[in-house]
Amino acid sequence: MHPPITLLGIESSCDDTSAAVLRDEVILSNVIATQAVHTRYGGVVPELASRAHLQNIIPTVHDALKQAGVRREALTAIAFTRGPGLLGSLLVGTSFAKGLSSALNIPMIDVNHLQAHVQAHFIKETPHDTTQPRFPFLCLLVSGGNTQIIRVKSHNHMEIVGQTIDDAAGEALDKCAKVMGLGYPGGPAIDRLATQGNPHRFTFGKPHVPGYDYSFSGLKTSFLYLLRDELKKDTHFIEKNREDLCASLQKTVVDILMNKLYQAARDLQTDEVAIAGGVSANSGLRRAFEEYSHRYGWKIHLPKLAYTTDNAAMVAISGYYKYLDRQFGSPGTVPFARISVTR
Repeated sequence: MHPPITLLGIESSCDDTSAAVLRDEVILSNVIATQAVHTRYGGVVPELASRAHLQNIIPTVHDALKQAGVRREALTAIAFTRGPGLLGSLLVGTSFAKGLSSALNIPMIDVNHLQAHVQAHFIKETPHDTTQPRFPFLCLLVSGGNTQIIRVKSHNHMEIVGQTIDDAAGEALDKCAKVMGLGYPGGPAIDRLATQGNPHRFTFGKPHVPGYDYSFSGLKTSFLYLLRDELKKDTHFIEKNREDLCASLQKTVVDILMNKLYQAARDLQTDEVAIAGGVSANSGLRRAFEEYSHRYGWKIHLPKLAYTTDNAAMVAISGYYKYLDRQFGSPGTVPFARISVTR
């Protein structure tokens, strides 16, 4: 047994500044500072995001340490998101981690944001939690920027089985929501309205992509063409049919996601299946996972809602496993705007 590892995680890949404290695999705190400034622009403005991170990072880290009851001097290491993400935002977290690591003379660990989403399944809230997935397992990583099926062989060894060749699922939902005037982020708004609509009311085009890869640009185009044609007949079409549009759109996205995931699980003979990323909070997708679990005997793993969006707890747990493998960063480590889950 190794002595307890107390690790600070820092997440700054997009528009949320987050800090978390982890002792071994048990989370002690997870603080997130959101940036409401982007709502009025209908999307994240990179320059505003990086400025907000500069304002938020010190108080966020202070709150995380305070809630955990941990002094800075008790930290074993610092984990931070290296990428992918907005370069300006990543630079804030990277620079802060470098400075604190140097001041405390402790290791710094660079974390792949995509791997961290997958690793969120291993966060424990009590030492006796035994709900973690068994290796190997399949994980559907689905968010505003990524849609991938990943075969997870070990904590630090992942293989992409399939991925989107164009838009991500969350991106398609956000863009369709924007056209309907639902604001940003649009995914949660679609999910909320979908619960009141008829998912069979409208039919949208589904892609025919070989293998386990995804495509959502055609669905988005099909949705926009429907609106264009119907608005010519009735300028109030969206207002009159918003719930049904959301329900039908969400069902189509979920069907596309689950069909490919089922094929991969069947062909790879895997019944241990997980989901991760921001869109994993979608209620329709979670219901589909439950249905497939009953139908095909899958052992499914759904992350707690607190760990679906960008958060430092997932960065901390990913950093913990890299610490065990002695995979440390260096003062010369630089962030990457784009990076694969396998890096």
